[in-house]
Amino acid sequence: MDYKTAVAIQADLRGKLVLRDDEPGDIRIVAGADISCNKGDDRVYAAVVLLDAATLDVVEEASHSGRISFPYIPGLLSFREGPSLLRAFDKLRRRPDVVLFDGQGIAHPRGFGLAAHMGLILDLPSVGCAKTRLIGTFEEPGARRGNRSPLVHDGKRIGTVLRTKDRVKPVFVSQGHWISLERAEDVILQCTRRYRIPEPIRRAHILVNKLRQQAAQKGTGDWGVGTRQKTADSKKPTADNISFLRIYAVYCQL
Repeated sequence: MDYKTAVAIQADLRGKLVLRDDEPGDIRIVAGADISCNKGDDRVYAAVVLLDAATLDVVEEASHSGRISFPYIPGLLSFREGPSLLRAFDKLRRRPDVVLFDGQGIAHPRGFGLAAHMGLILDLPSVGCAKTRLIGTFEEPGARRGNRSPLVHDGKRIGTVLRTKDRVKPVFVSQGHWISLERAEDVILQCTRRYRIPEPIRRAHILVNKLRQQAAQKGTGDWGVGTRQKTADSKKPTADNISFLRIYAVYCQL
């Protein structure tokens, strides 16, 4: 897949995003997703960690490692990182109520960052929570936790600059799919307690780095899934969703 094709796919799919809450229910399971690789290496390590929304305890983990061929191009990271993330999601026993991604949602040059792309494919509410700004202008929010300011691009609000911890750098929150900006902000604050980064993303980040280090020590890139407690009301991804994830991964040839 070349650059023009990838950009055309983003433009086509951008119009399919739903940037509102569709009959919002209680959020019980929150997923955090992250990816890691060594500089100059074509192996990538993806992880999804599910947390109980009330306690922030880990209830399940899934991971995938593989080789990538799509080059690193800012604004097209979903084509490089997405297939491995989707394979990790494919291994989950439970279906989360919302997914937090370490990246952008619609706060993206074409309004279609990693959180938007993956949320659309997974058909799940998704939120982008980035440590740095990709596009847009903003005024620095107040120094206290919960202070926020609009992130604006071309006269349109595309996200929120949100302080998650007193006197610590803010994060950049934007909608991915099936969620309103107000609720996205609430979820990020709900999942952020001791650290600047939401706990689901932080746990996924720890896991991918652990897998990458273990692989380096053993000289292999093959890592699978780890699971923890089961809950009676958890849901499995549908067969149709799983098939679509596999088809998409093959389509991207990654």
